[in-house]
Amino acid sequence: MPSKPLARKLPRHALTVAIALMLPAQAFAQDAQPATTPAQKEAATLDTVQVTAQRKVENLQDVPVSVTTVNPEQLDAYGSGGNDVRFLSGRVPSLNIESSFGRAFPRFYIRGYGNTDFRLNTSQPVSLVYDDVVQENPILKGFPVFDLDRVEVLRGPQGSLFGRNSPAGVVKFDSVRPSQDFGGYGKVGVGSDNMWNLEGAVGGGLTENWSARASALFQRRDDWVTNTFDGPNDSFEGYDESAGRVQFLYEGEGFEALLGAHARHLNGTARLFRANIIKPGTNDLIDGFDEDEVSLNGFNHSELDSQGANARLSWELGGGYTLYSITGYESVETYSRGDIDGGTATGPGFIPFQSETADGIPDHSQWTQEFRIESDTGTAWNWQAGFFYFKEDYDVESFSYDSLNNGVQDGYERVNQTNDSWALFGAATWQATDKLELRAGARYTWDEKELNVEEYWNTGFAPCIGPTLGFIPGPVLCTQADLLAAEGPGGTLSSSPEDKKFSWDLSATYEINDDVNVYGRVATGYRGSSIQAAGAFNRMSVAAPETSISYEAGIKADLWDNRARINAGIFYYEVEDQQLTAVGGSANANILLNADESVGQGFELDFQAYLTDTLLVTLGSSYNDTEIKDSDLRVAGCAQCTVTNRPEIDPVTGLPTGRFYIDGNPLPQAPKWTHNLTARWGLPMDNGGEFYVYTDWVYRDDVNFFLYESEEFTGKSLVEGGLRVGYTWGYGKYDVAVYGRNITDEVQVVGAIDFNNLTGMVNEPRLVGVEFKAGF
Repeated sequence: MPSKPLARKLPRHALTVAIALMLPAQAFAQDAQPATTPAQKEAATLDTVQVTAQRKVENLQDVPVSVTTVNPEQLDAYGSGGNDVRFLSGRVPSLNIESSFGRAFPRFYIRGYGNTDFRLNTSQPVSLVYDDVVQENPILKGFPVFDLDRVEVLRGPQGSLFGRNSPAGVVKFDSVRPSQDFGGYGKVGVGSDNMWNLEGAVGGGLTENWSARASALFQRRDDWVTNTFDGPNDSFEGYDESAGRVQFLYEGEGFEALLGAHARHLNGTARLFRANIIKPGTNDLIDGFDEDEVSLNGFNHSELDSQGANARLSWELGGGYTLYSITGYESVETYSRGDIDGGTATGPGFIPFQSETADGIPDHSQWTQEFRIESDTGTAWNWQAGFFYFKEDYDVESFSYDSLNNGVQDGYERVNQTNDSWALFGAATWQATDKLELRAGARYTWDEKELNVEEYWNTGFAPCIGPTLGFIPGPVLCTQADLLAAEGPGGTLSSSPEDKKFSWDLSATYEINDDVNVYGRVATGYRGSSIQAAGAFNRMSVAAPETSISYEAGIKADLWDNRARINAGIFYYEVEDQQLTAVGGSANANILLNADESVGQGFELDFQAYLTDTLLVTLGSSYNDTEIKDSDLRVAGCAQCTVTNRPEIDPVTGLPTGRFYIDGNPLPQAPKWTHNLTARWGLPMDNGGEFYVYTDWVYRDDVNFFLYESEEFTGKSLVEGGLRVGYTWGYGKYDVAVYGRNITDEVQVVGAIDFNNLTGMVNEPRLVGVEFKAGF
């Protein structure tokens, strides 16, 4: 179903900005009302928000970093339809999350800066930290969101305190900790397509010193897309997912130990690719598009198991010093298979050739260890310093299948990648005056990565590659020796880059008054080298490390006697040698590149206010203007779409080569505008109950899916809204609600496969349901 005509007519980001400008005026008007009488209730105020953006607990308003938090109530609303972590996309300014693997493999972008690479050994410039342990492999980043105390999104380089692979920022998840108080909650939700969302937690004291908390989640949904072709799957998009977490906390005299373990299981449909759903020459869905149907002759399946454990220890050393030790272990096994061409031999539309592939991780381990000393001496000077070690070892398998021959396997590759890294880091804070605080941080990182192609064979129509990314004619058996020979003189099936980088940051916070701070920050970040193995369509490629520097300034203010809060800032960043992935195109390549430079600039706004004692409104807005700067960089373009970039011309033949210059293009998956708006209105009852209405809306501007620009692969702007109407009683102990996600049922292309046709992926459809939650 195409997007609604009205939605196409409205300049929606302009409308949202207008709302943003109106809200302060309304709030000022509210503030100007006569003072409350003694008989009236105390005015509603905003709670102080505590964050750990600088590895210690601080008031959000005092931290000289652009940070947005998401609280448990918001997480409950956004995830009420059983959605995965992608529900955060756009609901935090400058944050975008997308995936070509569905629930298994989210890709994060902050301020337009991310990585579109879909391989299982890829790295991302946005680091995800779960309970103080970095989740490096992209599959680990999709762990379900449940029983969390808060989510923090730290924008800009975080290379000093969080380390490598965080030049764009950090997304930080913190679970609810155990306590001596017995308590917990249970939640059950049902919705469209037999969707079930079950969640709960229980915890309390075990002894005088020990407490524990256990939490679990189960989500499922029936297939809702029918396969009109008599293929191996009758329908798609269903899943069942479960996850659990257990924590034990010991609190002694001067010593604390928080021990945790967690696991996840996912079984369901891989990302659903749909052939030729984009109208040629436009970015419109084809006439008569039906999101409830596809025609696929290939197999589609996804399964995932992950588990991990951590130990977070602290010792009070005396004199205001504390020693921390954080040990983490993570492991994941996954397999995902899909019909890449998105159709059958007869369509829909023109499909030059069939492609069915799978990728998996059969074996994986990640170990991390950090020691850190922190001071809290009560003087003007405080500091922290530490050592960090990271070790990862895993195999990645890639398979290809013949969709026209009952899915017989016709290709296989296994690579092994190891990554060892260590770092020394430190940070200091100086309260220079009563009003001025200065901070500085530094980190030195040594990083070594090694990749080896351990096995390779292919009997398909294009089994081997030539020295210039051309095919060696087939069909013939392509062995590892053939692949090595195809690499040409000096070819290799392994690579082991070693990097050494220094990162730093400087910041200042000035207190204008008790309620208003201004800050400035300069910071650098670093992402280690990346390697892509040689395969049937491309040679081995290695991308050198990228580095970034960012400048930002902002204001953080509590307004109207803590009834409103505004945090806003502007930024500019440069990335040198940015790692980019050129995928698809007429050559069906998948190679790593380094751009000379890319830049980004823009602003972010977080605003929240009690417009009345029962109406809380929040608004987030961001503008991200990104640009690739490399006059010589060229990538292959789509053969079936309308590429708008300048083509490369062969100097001998005078004909286009099928490659295009991308200098001046925006970064892929980097919308210029994003806005989010929430409103919660409550009607209190005398018995301690409350009737409430909660709505949330998110707008994402149009995006470029690939490095080159084309009419077809420019995703249209998207608006999605949620609505929740409920009743709480027992002073918030119990809650029952009906809800809807994507309530306008807007359908848009949100991703594409640049392979051999205009294949796209669409957003989630409307979902409605009912939910009950009880606390104890």
